[in-house]
Order: sequence, then C-alpha cells, then structure tokens
Amino acid sequence: MTGPTGTSKDDAEPTGDEHSSSQESGAALEQQQAGGGGDALAGVRPAARITETRARSGMFGVRGTGDTSGYGGLTLPGYAPAPAERPFGGWFDEFADELGAAMDERSIPRDAIEQVTIDRDEMTLYVLPDKLNAVARTLRDDPGLRFEFCATVSGVDYSAPDGSPVDRPVHVAYHLLSMTYRRRIRLEVALDIENLHVDSVVDVYPTADWHERETWDMFGVVFDGHPALTRILMPDDWEGHPQRKSYPLGGIPVEYKGAEIPPPDERRAYS
Repeated sequence: MTGPTGTSKDDAEPTGDEHSSSQESGAALEQQQAGGGGDALAGVRPAARITETRARSGMFGVRGTGDTSGYGGLTLPGYAPAPAERPFGGWFDEFADELGAAMDERSIPRDAIEQVTIDRDEMTLYVLPDKLNAVARTLRDDPGLRFEFCATVSGVDYSAPDGSPVDRPVHVAYHLLSMTYRRRIRLEVALDIENLHVDSVVDVYPTADWHERETWDMFGVVFDGHPALTRILMPDDWEGHPQRKSYPLGGIPVEYKGAEIPPPDERRAYS
C-alpha cells in the first residue's frame, strides 16, 4: 500500500506506536465479546447485522387473501448488506475520518454510529435513535462534511409476515445530500416495536417536517421534538398506521361519501 508521498507502507520505519493486525483484530474481538458494538467508523464489525436477511414469498408478502396475482408461489431470497470494515474505498474513508473527528469535537460518542454498510456504492450509517439529531447537526454544520439538504425520510417495517419475532423491525432512513461536496449518504435508525421513538431533525433540516409526519402517519414512529406531529395522509380520527405489517388488509369501508369540507378559517393548521 502506497501513501500520499509514494512511500510504501511496508518500507516505513517503525515508530514504536504500531500494533500488528492480529493485535487489532484481537482487541476488536474482545470488545465484541464484552458486549460492545465497537467504533463502527473505525471498522470494528458489530456482533450481528442490524437488518436481518429473510426470504420473502408471495406477492408483497400478503397472506390469507387468495392468489389473485399468480405470484403466490414466488419466493425471493433475503438480502441485507453485511457491516462494512475499513478501508471502505473511494471517498468514504475521507468522510469517515472527518465525521469521527467532528463527533469528537462535539463530544458525541463514536458508538453513536452502530454500524456502517456500503452497498452498490452507497453508504448507510446506522445511528442510535437518541443520537440522531446530534449526528445530523454535525453532518450539516461541520465544514468538512456540509450535508446541507435532507431529501426525504423513509420508513419501513421489517416485521416477519408469519409473526415470528424480529429485533428492532421498524426502521427510519434519512437521505442526505452535500451540495458542497456532491456526496450522498443515508442515516438509518432501527427501532423496537414497543418503543417507536426517535429524535426529530426538523430543527436541523426543516424539509423533514412533513416527511416525519408521513412516517408517523403510516408507521407510527413518534418523532420526539417535532413541532406538529399530526396526520398528513389519513383523516385525523383514523385508527392505526396503514403501512405497518400488523395492519389488517381489506374490509375498510369508504368513509368520504357525503363528507363536508370545513371553511378555510375552521381547518386545522398543519405547522
């Protein structure tokens, strides 16, 4: 491996501070066995993948409604990218170094990043729910990062169709763009089904306002600190969250016939 000055890594003189790769691997293994996920930015692989691989069958995973599509026997293998290790390649290593230093400056623990994945030349950082706002603010404000724009917020429910338990099945992903450096990354949080709470980032990225409302409306994720977390697609009195795997399919009557739209001065404010 050749450094920036053309000096081979193998030819470099020892300084007394080096550690062998076997020592580093042993330290990482000890940290995992002790129960810590390690510093994902430094390439220590967590003990298990955050997103499980699970085969899918049938059309959209629907069960119990009959095979009207002809795809009832379709089976797709499960796929989830493995946790990435350094070196990531490309600009990802430079970015990881800059983010790690910026987090240190702001006293954000490195283990706020649970896991890093690189898949199809796209980087995803899995962030602890209560550290999302702080990490997002760092990504926006640090001059070496400058992720100024949050393009969208996506929710997904990885619960098993057969009801078998899945650890932290509900995920929320934030798609960020650096217009300064022309880079894109994804922040993702994994939530327990019994504790669907995550910090809102509306105060960091105002564009996330209605995206977070839609994710709450469809998946039931509560964005703590959101200025007006209300329904945005479904009626105010709707029960449940339609894109959750546990939400029943079919049998929902049309509820809009004969509905009256209130005058503008009586409508609910959305911000």
